[in-house]
Amino acid sequence: MKLLDQVHEACVTKHYSPRTEKSYGRWIERFLRFHRAKAGKWIHPENMTADDVESFLTDLGVRCHVAASTQNQALNALVFLFRDVVKKDLGEFAAVRAKRPIRLPTVLSREEVRRVLVALEAGSMHDLMAACSMGQDFD
Repeated sequence: MKLLDQVHEACVTKHYSPRTEKSYGRWIERFLRFHRAKAGKWIHPENMTADDVESFLTDLGVRCHVAASTQNQALNALVFLFRDVVKKDLGEFAAVRAKRPIRLPTVLSREEVRRVLVALEAGSMHDLMAACSMGQDFD
């Protein structure tokens, strides 16, 4: 049975959604093509090691500049391939991980709002705008 047929069977057995199966299949194909390009021939995952997975994931993060979530999806597909299809334990590996973007909070905490209001110059236009938005009286 072909490898991708085995992937399909494992996905059906585990009740994965068709979209997950399609996504995993694409990542597995990309992984195999990556190593074919390096070795000049097809290599079956049975003959691969954690180093092969690590080099692929590192390439995604460093050369392809994929998002961290994309790299994680590729990792999950490969863990599935080796654990559930090939039945091979890869052990530990550490790839260069894509960096998650720093997210700014969308809401200020009470302390942050207090610091902003304290920093406003008394009587300035910004002070007036802040007072209006908080419904303060101007006595």
